[in-house]
Amino acid sequence: MKTKILSLIIVVLVTACSKNDDKSDAYGNFEATEVVISAEAQGVLQEFIIEEGQALKSGTVIGLIDTINLSLKREQMLASKKAILSRIVNINSQVAVQEQKKGNIIIEKDRLERLLKDGAATRKQMDDVMGSLRLINSQIKSLETQKTLIIDEAKTIDVQIAQVEENLKKCYLVNPVDGTVLTKIVEEKEVVSIGKPMYIIADLSKLELKAYISGSQLPHIRIGQEVEVLVDNDERSNQKMPGTVSWISQQAEFTPKIIQTKEERVNLVYAIKILVKNDGSIKIGMPGEVNFMPKTASNKQ
Repeated sequence: MKTKILSLIIVVLVTACSKNDDKSDAYGNFEATEVVISAEAQGVLQEFIIEEGQALKSGTVIGLIDTINLSLKREQMLASKKAILSRIVNINSQVAVQEQKKGNIIIEKDRLERLLKDGAATRKQMDDVMGSLRLINSQIKSLETQKTLIIDEAKTIDVQIAQVEENLKKCYLVNPVDGTVLTKIVEEKEVVSIGKPMYIIADLSKLELKAYISGSQLPHIRIGQEVEVLVDNDERSNQKMPGTVSWISQQAEFTPKIIQTKEERVNLVYAIKILVKNDGSIKIGMPGEVNFMPKTASNKQ
């Protein structure tokens, strides 16, 4: 009888020790870095070809916002620029006329200088020619100034056209990051405005397990540390995955309510994140466990 009691005690102790060894070092849930993609233009959403759960590559065109108003505005600006540049053609013609007159006056000036040396011309005649030359130069300078102002005006129109063309590019919706569509917020034919969220995307190839550790565990954890991550395989076993500590909180906080017992939830803990490559079996929100030192084969599988 004593032998049976002793055997029973040994079994209980071994079981208790095994359960204690099986307890993981930290617990948490998986999360992904979600990116909210918003509209950069305003108008009717003519096309929007994405679905929740769809994998998208960066640079994929996924939709189009109505471009009619912007296209008309660009055409209007191009017509304005053409009208402005036509004024330059007119000024160039005027400058050419004045340059011809200037050439004639210079010829007259040279002729009078020779006559003045011979005494066949008066000083007044020379002064009149020089006055005409100064007037012509002043007129040419005025026309060149007008031409510069017109060119500057055309450059301003060019800037406005470039802005419109940039806004036109933003009407073509291009997915900016690799990932999977988590939430589709708008539908085709809806009116969107600048900054309106359209969908949420996340890269699910790598997820982060956000877990919590105690102050006594904190000195033994460092960024870049390799750890063992456990996720549920079935009711009795877990799947083991390698993970890397990617973030450690600098401030303590009270344990979240989702963690274990009420007694544990009043303790101060530190949040950490474990980066894990996802083979498709891990889902956002799924619980996970962390072992900072891998368990032996005799421990929980």
